[in-house]
Amino acid sequence: MSRLTQLEMRRVDPPGPEETARLDTAGLRRAFLLEGLFVEGEVTLAATSLDGMVAGGAFPHQALRLPGLLDEREAGIVNLGAAGVVRVGGTRHELGTMEFLYAGLDGGDIEFHPPGVYYLVACPAQARHLTSKSGSAQAVTLGDAAGASLRTIRKFITPGIVPSSQLVMGYTELAPGSVWNTMPAHTHQRRSEIYLYCGLGPNVVFHFLGQPGETRHLVVRDREAVLSPRWSIHSGAGTAAYRFVWAMAGENQDFADIDPLAFGDLR
Repeated sequence: MSRLTQLEMRRVDPPGPEETARLDTAGLRRAFLLEGLFVEGEVTLAATSLDGMVAGGAFPHQALRLPGLLDEREAGIVNLGAAGVVRVGGTRHELGTMEFLYAGLDGGDIEFHPPGVYYLVACPAQARHLTSKSGSAQAVTLGDAAGASLRTIRKFITPGIVPSSQLVMGYTELAPGSVWNTMPAHTHQRRSEIYLYCGLGPNVVFHFLGQPGETRHLVVRDREAVLSPRWSIHSGAGTAAYRFVWAMAGENQDFADIDPLAFGDLR
């Protein structure tokens, strides 16, 4: 049994598409938005019903220890802050800004050291893989400046780079002058996803979710995360360029396994 109890996590269970279509702004934010993940001097965790994913933040002034997370799960950790150190099972891993660490099932306790600010996503694991830092990324550029959608997708925890049981993780960065992410929109029926928006400063992102014919939006600020069920679109437009960290779990690890949508499909 895991040493990490449900009492140490808040629980967020997004509703289905029919109920989502009836929610007001406050209801949508409660159901899909993770606020307050980064509290100085604390580790915060939110358990979700999206393929068992757990999202969390660690903002250490001194070492913060997280026991038990890897007893039943694997995790991806990215440093959003200045260069710092993460220890997994006592082994030291230096993480620069926007560098990723994969922590495998039964890897031991996790310790977060300042001055980094760390975001993590964990999910159930059926196989053990070695804890390792992702030293490189698969990168692909999509979109164009004319459509305000020029962006680079960087995959760090993915087959061929860092193996995992089911977790796939990386980040997307918008070019200066571009604001649209994941447009044209899509869904993927075999995987759930979480977006963590970062690098916004005082700006905001209007994140779109819901069924293609019943879209809704959330106003998202820096270092806030949005939950995306399998049936929902996930797209957004910001008031300036930004990054977002994406993490997926589910039935496969095929990044291209999506159901693309035409503009005419959206309402």
